[in-house]
Order: sequence, then C-alpha cells, then structure tokens
Amino acid sequence: MHLSDHDLRQLDDAYLAGLSDAQTRALLGRALADLKAARERLGQNPTNSSRPPSTRTPWEQAGAEEVAAATPRAEVVADGEPSGDEDSPDQAAKQQRLASRSNGEGKRPGRRKGAPGHSRTQHLPVDVEHTHAPDCCGGCAAALRASHPSRAHNARHQIDLVRPGAEGTGLVLQQTKHTYLERQCDCGHWTRAEPGRCGEEGDWTVALTDWHLAGPMLVAFIVALTQRMRLSRARVREFLHDWLGLELSTATINQCVHEAGRAVAPVVETEIQAAVRNVELLYADETSWKEHGRLLWLWVFTCATTTLFIVGRRSREVVRHVLGDAFRNWLMSDGYWAYREIDQRLRCLAHIIRKAHGLEDSLDRPAQRFGTHILEVIETVIAAVYDARGAPPAAGLRERHLPMLNALLDECLRQANSPHEKTRALARELLNDWDTFWVVLDHPELPLTNNEAERALRHWVIARRIGMGTRTSQGTRVFALLASVIETCRKRNVSPWPYLAEVLHQRRKGLPAPPLPLPAT
Repeated sequence: MHLSDHDLRQLDDAYLAGLSDAQTRALLGRALADLKAARERLGQNPTNSSRPPSTRTPWEQAGAEEVAAATPRAEVVADGEPSGDEDSPDQAAKQQRLASRSNGEGKRPGRRKGAPGHSRTQHLPVDVEHTHAPDCCGGCAAALRASHPSRAHNARHQIDLVRPGAEGTGLVLQQTKHTYLERQCDCGHWTRAEPGRCGEEGDWTVALTDWHLAGPMLVAFIVALTQRMRLSRARVREFLHDWLGLELSTATINQCVHEAGRAVAPVVETEIQAAVRNVELLYADETSWKEHGRLLWLWVFTCATTTLFIVGRRSREVVRHVLGDAFRNWLMSDGYWAYREIDQRLRCLAHIIRKAHGLEDSLDRPAQRFGTHILEVIETVIAAVYDARGAPPAAGLRERHLPMLNALLDECLRQANSPHEKTRALARELLNDWDTFWVVLDHPELPLTNNEAERALRHWVIARRIGMGTRTSQGTRVFALLASVIETCRKRNVSPWPYLAEVLHQRRKGLPAPPLPLPAT
C-alpha cells in the first residue's frame, strides 16, 4: 500500500484544492494502485490464494476459473504426444462430467461405498413399521386412495422409548421404520408424503423435524437425565449404553436437549409468561449464572401454579420484560433496587433476620443493641400476623404497633451514618424499603418470606455448581426454557415428561404446541 492510514486521514477537499495538476496526478496514481490491490485482496478465495477452504462462505459458488482449474488436461504419453484427440466427443464429455463434479453437481447424497464415514455403527432390529401416504393430490387436490398406484420414495428410522402399559413395568426401547410413499393421481401427478418439519423460528440453529433419530419420549428421557438428574452429556451417553444398550453420541444428545428447548419456547414465551403477569401474588429472586465464563444472572418468577426462569443481566430491563408495564399485583422480593418500580411490593423478613443476627453476634456493642432491637420488632410483627390469621382483630394491626415501628424508624435514622459498616448498611436498607416490610400488618394473609422463590432456585443452583453453567447463548436459553416447563409441571403435580414428548410430537410436524396441563386435583 502506498497510502497509510496516517496519510488518508490528512486527505480532504481543502488539501486536494491546494495541489497542482502534477501533484494531483501523482496522488491519483498512488490511490489507483492501492484501490486495485484492495480489490484483488477482496477477490481472493481458496483457489487463487493461500486462504483455507473453510473460509469460503456457504453461498459462494464455484466460478468458471475454479471449474477450469479443476478440469484435468489430456494425459501425456512418454514421447510427449497427447494420448488422444482433445476435441473428441468422449474427451469433451469426460471433462464436462469432471467439471460438474467439481461444482458438487451430479453427486448422489450420502457416503460413497467403501469410503470411511461417520454414520451409525449400531444396527438395531426394526420392531415396528409405519407407512405414510399422501391424502390428496398436490396437483389437482383430489383425494388419493389406496387403490391409486404407489411406490416408496424415502424411509427413516426412529428410536423411541415406550412407557409401560397397565400390565407392564419398565421402559422398552423400540425402533420404528417409517416408509414414505408417493401416489399417482388420476390426473397423472405423483404426490409424495414427507416427514414433518417445523419452519424457521428466530435464530435457532437446531432443526425441529421428524428426521431426527431420537423419538419424542426418548428426547424427554434425555432431558430428564440432563436437567432433572444433572447428568452431563457424557454421563447420559454412558447411562444409555449401559442400561438401555443404546449408542448415541454426545452431539446427538446435545441436539435432543436443544430441540426440546426450541419445542417448548412458544409455551414459555406466551402461556407461562402470561400466567406470571396475571397472578395475584408473585415471588421473585435471582442468583449468579455463568455462560462460558461470562457473568449473568438466573432469575426466577414463581407463584402457586407457574414458574418462569430467565437468564440475563442483573438489570431493571429483565423485570420490565417479564412483568411488563401494567403489573399491579403483589410481588415478594429481596432488596434489589430493580424491583422498586413495583407499587405493591413485599420484602422478605428472613433476609433482615439473618443480617440482624449478624449484628447481634458482632463485637461492636452499639451494633449488638441495634441488631437486638430489630429482632424484637420483627418477632413481634410475625407473632401478630400469625395471631391475625387465626382470628382477625377488631382494630388494624399497624395502628396497634405504630409506636414500636416509629421507635425503630428513629433508631434507623440515627444509625444511617454509623461508623460500623454493617450497622450502617442495614439501617439504610430498612429506610429504603421501610413500608414494604410492614405491609403484612395491613394484609396478614400475605407471606412473610421469599422462601418460594429460593426453593425454586435451589435445584438449579446445585446444577450450576456441578456443570459450571452453560457454554453458549442458545444453551443458556434452552436451559431456562426447559427449567420453566419442568418446574411449572411440578407445581401443578403433573409429570412433565409425557407433556414434553407430546409437545415435541406436535411441533415436529409444524403444529402448535399443546397447552400446559391443568393442576392435578
């Protein structure tokens, strides 16, 4: 390059206007040489440079030069004369075939006979055979009958688990051969039956289709092992091999998990999120999460019949995304500032009790007295709430305990600038959310702690410690989606695995997912 970045930064209209004709032509010559060099570099590909073939984008097609380079010349014999006439019809046809092969044309799909490949080496017996035929003509839309001429055009194998019936016990591994027919209508048109396939949705990199080897119940079983039993992909592979005699690669197992996550995405993003927004009392909490070393947060929003998990940043936008702008119901949470936009909010008293016990055990005497004072007030409030739940008093609880609360408020104001760090932090925390701690005196039926949300997170916190989080953004999304469906079904006393298998069965055919099961009575 003749012109460096430093040179280009100095070129503008004012500089060009001050050049003579000779200087302008000299600058133009250098700029033209740089432009040609940049164009040549832009046109480099694996056939004309040292770029590896992997740098070629999928949409790049082989050009005429690539075809010419791949076309072999006429062979030369020992005396230097060509072995045959270069313009003969046979030689021209051979060169055309070779050129088409270099472009990937004319090749049959699949592995060549005798060539090493990566296909399945385990051959299981076929237990069941299903034949699929088209119902109506793709040309004239007339109904097709079994009497019409038909022939097989494709087939696939599917391995699935069969749940035990009324008289059986244990899971049974079953391989089914699905054969797809094409039938000829009276109009002469041949119509093919095809495996189900869901169309593109967002930026998912996993397909949702009947072509996959694992059946819906086997996928649900793999999800149970990875999500509920906290097994790694390698451990799932070992388990399937040792106990079911099934050999699956870790890539196939990972594909099953991601396909299940994509299948339940509409259920979570519509039905579960709508239920969370419309519930009368919602619990929320968050904990740290790692995505390939990147610090994120696992959020949970749960109620009596629904649980929603979200992995994202620890910010106000996550709360707005989940609850929307019209949330006017009760929210129980911790002291994180992102929840303060919610009008009807409750604070967990268990958090304050733990911190007050910490002050009570401190070596600083004023901190000890402040911690003891807080514990006495909270214990009195809790006892009054429990009594009110059994027999509501005639007068309001807040008015009855107002002098005690005002005394604690004055103490918090005095300790807000305490030299003791933990005393100062707890006093300011109480002042920031003062009214949210004592709402239970006006509504004794409301909860005192955020244990529901903390219990919902417990299982997944253990999974995080075992698996060290997730590796990709899609894996993170799949984790949150599947956890939401699993915990929601558990909340409703319904097994999530038959429902997950049914969702996969419907979504693989391009149909909507069935609604979540209702709570079991």
